[in-house]
Amino acid sequence: MINLQIESWAAMAPGLENKQDWQQWLRQPTTISEPYSKPILKQISPLLRRRLSTLGACAVGAAQQLVVQDELIPSIFASRHGNAALSLSLQQSMGLGEPMSPTHFSLAVHNSISGLFSIARKDTSEVSSIACMEGLILNTLFEAVGQLQNSDKVLCVIYDAPLPDLYRQHGKSVAFPYAIAIKLCRSGGDSYNIVQLEKAEMFSEQHLFNTEPLRFLELLSCMSKEMTTNINGAKWCITRAHQ
Repeated sequence: MINLQIESWAAMAPGLENKQDWQQWLRQPTTISEPYSKPILKQISPLLRRRLSTLGACAVGAAQQLVVQDELIPSIFASRHGNAALSLSLQQSMGLGEPMSPTHFSLAVHNSISGLFSIARKDTSEVSSIACMEGLILNTLFEAVGQLQNSDKVLCVIYDAPLPDLYRQHGKSVAFPYAIAIKLCRSGGDSYNIVQLEKAEMFSEQHLFNTEPLRFLELLSCMSKEMTTNINGAKWCITRAHQ
């Protein structure tokens, strides 16, 4: 069993910018449809703010709620697809024989959002960017547990956006852009346990949602006590520890 401590969390999506918004939406979900408006990012300079897509704005907007000015903290930015829409537009330009925009290329790479966030905060702490096909939440937590061996706190930002229409028939896609930020610490936060389950073990906990990020938000919001996820054929469970 792995124990971890979550000091604080925040989440952001178009129209959902604080815990109260999310808790109300999780109880009574409504459709979040296009067009998406960017969250307000007053603490980010206009020059950097213009470089953020809606996905980037969600990720930075959630992350900046958990850090204070001049705080130096290592961070992990995790996304399954990253900015797939921008990557596709670059490929389409290449297919037409058009020159690739260096600016758009720099913003399409997987660590672009984490880079802009660290530049905005002038934070030179270690930054990791990860991607995985399944178990995005759990893989991020595993990486954070490893980094906590050398750091007192670690910031994790998990984010994704709907895939372009061309890709949706070939892979799973979220319904709207979102970001979940959590700050983990060595001690003093809300306690959670991660355990690997035996194949025969069954859990009765019911969830309103079948997507891992929203199930994780249910857990963080105390609307559920546990969530399960799969990685490489193994089933894992994240539970809120008894206080």
